[in-house]
Amino acid sequence: MLDLDITYDVDEVLEYYDEDRIREYVEYILKNEKEDFNDKTYYVSFMLTNNEVIHKINKEYRGVDRPTDVISFAYNETENVGPVEVVGDIIISIDKVREQAKEYGHSDKREFFYLLTHGMLHILGYDHIKDDERKIMREKEERYLDAYEYKR
Repeated sequence: MLDLDITYDVDEVLEYYDEDRIREYVEYILKNEKEDFNDKTYYVSFMLTNNEVIHKINKEYRGVDRPTDVISFAYNETENVGPVEVVGDIIISIDKVREQAKEYGHSDKREFFYLLTHGMLHILGYDHIKDDERKIMREKEERYLDAYEYKR
């Protein structure tokens, strides 16, 4: 089961801020990544914000003095005790969603779900520093996005 806490720290509501769709998508990823998905509750926190807020978070927690597209904080590096597994937090900048969608020539919706997928995979333990890890992560990103037809 999924316990998803969604916070919108943005002024406008767009069609892809569909909480049911976001929940369904995050649950789909977890079901595919966690063999024991049906045996426990997984908690994920998600916030959609702007460049100003994500810039502050990026500077404070990562020491990087600029806005970024997505930040994820994984809690899977410690042992979870009890019936709820706290997976982590994902923060996405809607400003970056728009900038990058335009830059890459696809929809804001596709970019939003790409960043959500990227953040989810990070909090599930995937990384893209080494070439072999990057290949695995990119393949998973594309597989999840394709399953929901979030095409470039």
